[in-house]
Amino acid sequence: MDMTIFNSVENIINKYSYEDAIRLLVRMLLAPDLERIFDKPKKILCIQPHPDDCDFSAGGTLIKSIRNGAEVTYLTLTDGSMGTVNPKLSPEELSVIRKKEQENAAKIIGIKKLIWLNYKDTELPYSSDIRKLLVNIIRREKPNIVLAPDPWLPYEGHPDHRITGILSVEAALFSSLVHYAISSYEENIEPHSIEYMVLYNTSKPNLYTNIDDVIEIKLKVLKQHESQFLNNWDNVELFIRTLNMLYGKIINAKYAEAFKVIPKDLLHVTTIVEHI
Repeated sequence: MDMTIFNSVENIINKYSYEDAIRLLVRMLLAPDLERIFDKPKKILCIQPHPDDCDFSAGGTLIKSIRNGAEVTYLTLTDGSMGTVNPKLSPEELSVIRKKEQENAAKIIGIKKLIWLNYKDTELPYSSDIRKLLVNIIRREKPNIVLAPDPWLPYEGHPDHRITGILSVEAALFSSLVHYAISSYEENIEPHSIEYMVLYNTSKPNLYTNIDDVIEIKLKVLKQHESQFLNNWDNVELFIRTLNMLYGKIINAKYAEAFKVIPKDLLHVTTIVEHI
């Protein structure tokens, strides 16, 4: 054991409160760039249950990341076919419409690659087959960062969001295991270890990103999802501006987005993650 590092750890634990010590130690030992993970050119895989979820929760941050040289891929797990209250619009028609809307939105953000799994909206199953499929996509895309909805968000009523989140976290963890989903090797896909799991729609954020300069672009992106928002756009815009202003208040910005960043090494049997 390196006694110099141990002495530094001991000094921090003795000097600071429990939660402050955890945050400082994680940044010192595992994630010195946690607050800057979106500032450097990276490969980012943003996983969403439905078209529009990544745009809604992380659109501003992804716009800025692409400007900084990041390569972003969207992976959508369901077909979005249930997202309407219009009885005259069939699920099949809506699915086609929502894919086109997401394609239009992606062009504005600067996303060139969209992957669709097309599971039925509202009926996404929790299964090892989907987990293995996500592992293979992670291995093929080789992202530094995987984004997904927080599966532990209290009171989340949509099962697609909960299941997308938990499958994404599991796949991010298992993608580096050399004997997991071994059929990958038949496609010459090597195991891959991500750097960070980043959860959006979270009640425990530890990173806020300033989106002051791209809020209007984010709103333009969301307007592309006409089937979801156009008939109620004023309320949607009010909600987005209000939520992002509340996040912005925390970092002295006008608008911000919020995320839970977890270093990959803390995704398993680590009881301190809630406090980082």
